[in-house]
Amino acid sequence: MGSEMCIRDRHWDYIVDSWVGKAKNLYGRMDYSYNGEGPAKFLEYNADTPTSLYEAGVFQWRWLEDLRADGRLPDSADQYNSIHETLIEAFQGFGIEGLLHLTAEAASEEDVGTIEYLADCAEQAGVGTHLLPIDTIGVTDKGQFVDGAEQVISNLFKLYPWEWMFHDEFADNLATSNMRVIEPPWKAVLSNKALLPLLWEMAPGHPNLLPSFFTDAVDADVLGASYVKKPIYSREGANIEIVENGETTMKADGPYGEEGGIVQALAALPKMDGVYPVLGNWLIASRPAGLGIREDDTPITRDDARFVPHVILD
Repeated sequence: MGSEMCIRDRHWDYIVDSWVGKAKNLYGRMDYSYNGEGPAKFLEYNADTPTSLYEAGVFQWRWLEDLRADGRLPDSADQYNSIHETLIEAFQGFGIEGLLHLTAEAASEEDVGTIEYLADCAEQAGVGTHLLPIDTIGVTDKGQFVDGAEQVISNLFKLYPWEWMFHDEFADNLATSNMRVIEPPWKAVLSNKALLPLLWEMAPGHPNLLPSFFTDAVDADVLGASYVKKPIYSREGANIEIVENGETTMKADGPYGEEGGIVQALAALPKMDGVYPVLGNWLIASRPAGLGIREDDTPITRDDARFVPHVILD
């Protein structure tokens, strides 16, 4: 399986050990296409570096409270959303001693905002935090990771994909440094889109799954003439290609695809008032915790998609 996911074999034991050792995870977002009829269709699992977390956990809840307070929504209006309190509870369950370092690429405003929000949740859970850009992390002669002040990093939350971590200069120090990383290494498997054909192989015909195949092993009769091409590694809709009735109808540019890709039967996002919503179901410490909806002007949900709050009415 590691080879299908283009994970270097030198990291397999590190990943397996984290799974066998039951390393705790923090969060993930499962994206679904749903048009109001029949089962929702699973598109992919953003298990490692999902964003729009603050919007889902805090912003949309405050939106609901504001609209109830001024009478635009009834007091009985509700929301599927326990994200914020479940994040705090999850941080309490990690048993973190000392500081939790949180890192992301400084150039990404969205990523930095996400780790700032997570740091706030950790502080509310009684965990001390320190934020730093990922390019300021170093390694000592003993193979320990340190921050810019040469303080050893014992616990690290990184909003930085595992596939990038495994190709960085100090990747071989990860398994020997005794640094706990959140998300844990086993998330490198779940965040990989090669998971989709593997899931279909394990549960073909499952009502929530779409027929999915590696590009060199396509069952055309099962896949059909309308499908989506996805790189096994990509973010924010980059390098996605939509094929309808054998013709490419949309293709997003991006830097991904070198490692290979998969094809997945098309479950077109519904078009509502001229936009295309995708449902993001949040898991916190592997527990369902809330819903976030993003909408784009096109059927491919990209990094400039808008977040839309939701409400449940009697």
